[in-house]
Amino acid sequence: MKDLIFHRHLLPAAERSADTPAYFDGADEITHGRHVERVLRLVHGLGSELGVGPGDRFAVMALNGHPFLELYHAAFLGAAVINPLNLRLAPKELEFILQDSGTRVCFVDRAFAPLVDRVRGEAGIDKVVLIGAGEGTGDVPHDVAYEDVVAAGKAVVPPEPEEDDLSILMYTGGTTGLPKGVLIDNRALLLDLYKIAAVWGIDDTFVYLHQTPMFHAASLGGILGVPAAGGHTTYVPMFDPGAVLDVIEQRQVTMTVMVPTMVAMLLAHPDFRPERLASLRVLTYGASPMPTALLEQLLSLLPDLDVYQGYGMTENCGLLTALGPAEHRRGGGLLRSAGRAVPGAVLTIQDPEGAVMGAGETGEVCARSGNFMRSYWNRAEETDDAFRGGWYHTGDAGYLDGDGYLYLVDRVKDMIVTGGENVYSAEVENALASHPAVNQVAVIGIPSEQWGEAVHAVVVTRPDATVTEDELKAWCRDRIAGFKVPKSFDLRDEPLPLSGAMKVLKRELRAPYWEGRDRTVN
Repeated sequence: MKDLIFHRHLLPAAERSADTPAYFDGADEITHGRHVERVLRLVHGLGSELGVGPGDRFAVMALNGHPFLELYHAAFLGAAVINPLNLRLAPKELEFILQDSGTRVCFVDRAFAPLVDRVRGEAGIDKVVLIGAGEGTGDVPHDVAYEDVVAAGKAVVPPEPEEDDLSILMYTGGTTGLPKGVLIDNRALLLDLYKIAAVWGIDDTFVYLHQTPMFHAASLGGILGVPAAGGHTTYVPMFDPGAVLDVIEQRQVTMTVMVPTMVAMLLAHPDFRPERLASLRVLTYGASPMPTALLEQLLSLLPDLDVYQGYGMTENCGLLTALGPAEHRRGGGLLRSAGRAVPGAVLTIQDPEGAVMGAGETGEVCARSGNFMRSYWNRAEETDDAFRGGWYHTGDAGYLDGDGYLYLVDRVKDMIVTGGENVYSAEVENALASHPAVNQVAVIGIPSEQWGEAVHAVVVTRPDATVTEDELKAWCRDRIAGFKVPKSFDLRDEPLPLSGAMKVLKRELRAPYWEGRDRTVN
């Protein structure tokens, strides 16, 4: 029997309290019933006004807000496949993703309409839909207003999609230098919903704040779990510590997700006072470990707060392991752990030949779980490689202790975690290598008090060429997102150190920067 998220979970939750205000977006208050009516109209309008149907992809490039949630929920109803776009994409990256996905309709807000307009011809976009159209948006490039699409639709419940129908195409950084589209079907989302409910125990009293970007898998708990439980949702367009303090206090927010950098900025804000966060019951962080000093400060200021760490990846809807409140308060070595597998997930540590390793032995983290992606979009070989031997290979190196706690010790694929964003060194290296003055390049993560890790490039220039750091930064900014551009450079004449297999020895390049420091990352 089918058990679909919207038809079997979101709709009943809305019907139980249809007249209750549940979604708060600035001054707008939307009831459960009104939300469902708008989503149903949107589903119909996607087809009647935009020619988008089941299996088609539509993109969203917008700040956090209720229309973004409506577009996700329309996809869950089977309207089409949502393609949420990273807001930091460079034009060439955006153009590639839109072309690669076959997207023909893109929803944008005022902030990103000019960028999408810049690439729409090369990307093959037929229609741009402007979210928030109104006074002052007459000169913003677009074809149709979002509210006109909603108004034109009919509030009728469409046929239920199948569990194996696709719902999300979410692009993630690629180790080959190009983003990869992760295909997520309804069954994976449904199982993710159950895991979210099991770990956090969400009910209709929860008030969730979207402050991590809604294009990211880390936001799926708020997109899926809270509405399905009949809870309440509010937003800040993008992270701003002052705005977050205001919204938590005004809306009595009980649950949110942050990365450690955001937590540090919140506690350091001049308007911060512990009582302003008194309503907060659950705080989940991920993307990088919480520094011990920061965690101790947080728990001291908010002793009743339940703190969780989540570890996962886009390929499994963002949740594979969790470290709960009890472990955080116990402290000690457990704070370096990424937690234990969530219900329904199984972890192993494997050597390069696929043999399972024992407790305490370091190898590649591999997993099985029902909420993994269907495949990488149009990348059959990479999909087969990722799931070789029947296990998903995360590309992370780590070990399991005797109690099943996972400890991550390195990134097999040399991923850099900077301010909660994942940067694959190959992407940055490919951008730099295209500069005519660059002979060799290696990109590594080095310590940063502000960002955890900072992107650093070691560049060997061509014998008769000269180039400056500023020139290389400008070159990168035209080709990759701003957060991927190296913060610092080491320009040298001597060749990079190579192994016997002629691979660059990045460990040797990192060693001077990390001497005496623990580069354990989550």
